[in-house]
Amino acid sequence: MAALAVALVFVVFLTVDQLHWWQLKPDYAFGWLVPVFVIYIVVERWPTLRSVLRAGGPSPLSPALRGMVSLAAGLVFATGLFLFLFGAFYRAGFGATQPGSLTLALGFAGVLLGMIYFNAPDGSVGGKPASGAWALGADARLRVVGLFLFPALIWILSAPLVSAVENAVSLFLLRKVVIVVFAVFNFLGYPMIQEGNVLILPEGRVGVVDACSGIRSLTGCLFAGAFLAAVYLDRLWKKILLIAAAVGFAFFANLLRSLFLTAWAYAYGSGAIEGPIHDWTGLAVLGVTVVGLFGLLPLFKPTTWRWLRSGRAAVAAGPA
Repeated sequence: MAALAVALVFVVFLTVDQLHWWQLKPDYAFGWLVPVFVIYIVVERWPTLRSVLRAGGPSPLSPALRGMVSLAAGLVFATGLFLFLFGAFYRAGFGATQPGSLTLALGFAGVLLGMIYFNAPDGSVGGKPASGAWALGADARLRVVGLFLFPALIWILSAPLVSAVENAVSLFLLRKVVIVVFAVFNFLGYPMIQEGNVLILPEGRVGVVDACSGIRSLTGCLFAGAFLAAVYLDRLWKKILLIAAAVGFAFFANLLRSLFLTAWAYAYGSGAIEGPIHDWTGLAVLGVTVVGLFGLLPLFKPTTWRWLRSGRAAVAAGPA
């Protein structure tokens, strides 16, 4: 409980720092939901957390493995504390900056996970002996750390990327979007000329700017994927796959948006895609991604695979 109280103080400081970016940058407007979703996740997992904290029996980890894990946790905590203090001093001297906010978020993740690990009981979960890789999942300390991965790491996503990294990602996505849009329209018999990131149409010019690269939708879709994975999935590999799917959905949906806007400009002129239609299609990208992720969730449920296997078995058996 003491670790959670200290973590709450860190969260308040982190929230105050990131409020600046949530107000300033539309790309990170989803940050307003981060504190709410973090509280929801902690409350939703509280019964499981209490049961894990009552874990008894010896740790399923061997002494050597337990020492290695503890050493890694100590390094994570020390690195996080250094980064958080550095970010706090950087903010005190230069105000709200992208490097400072990202450093604070990285530092908070390390500090929280380190504190959780060393304050959790050193025991086993489940009451059954475990060995090998299964021992990691049965260790009480690691189980508690797993329960707090989302509350610790989501702040990194809601903090702005360093400008150099953000520009590099945006430029990479921008080039892919322009190349695909140019190729599709020429293949369909609607010729256009490409000059860098500008597409020259019969009715004007369309500049594919940074906002059309998908960087805004990517961060929002990553947040949606991380939250859905934290709420609905129980295995780390499943969570990673769903977050990867969120990236794929975001890129594909943004590509469809760019094709639609270019087609609209081709038909009605480049000025027709300015204003509400540009903004609403951007929101549609997030909506399509969330719907797609919800559609994928049943595939991660064991009952779905048992149902598919039973269906195949019935087909293979044929009529009675």
